[in-house]
Amino acid sequence: MPKPSNLDDPEIAAHAWGRYWRLMRLMGLVTVACILLAFGLLYWEHGFVSIHLYIASALGIGATLMITGALMGLVFLSSGTGHDEAIDDRVDAGWDERP
Repeated sequence: MPKPSNLDDPEIAAHAWGRYWRLMRLMGLVTVACILLAFGLLYWEHGFVSIHLYIASALGIGATLMITGALMGLVFLSSGTGHDEAIDDRVDAGWDERP
């Protein structure tokens, strides 16, 4: 039987999700700054080549940084609330399926 998670408590969950969304807003600002820096470097090195290069660069940089921030934020949320300790660990319970 899995142990109860701290995320089941509405007060703890609200605090944890608030921290997560604050991290995501900060990551959004960092992402915009990185995209603008990349645009500046691209323009300085190559001039205005094509709008498609700038669109693809913005989408690639933006998606990579935001997904990275979202996944790391979820790791911090899970670990910080004790949700990781609430799993049903089959190895510790002696349910290891090895022969």
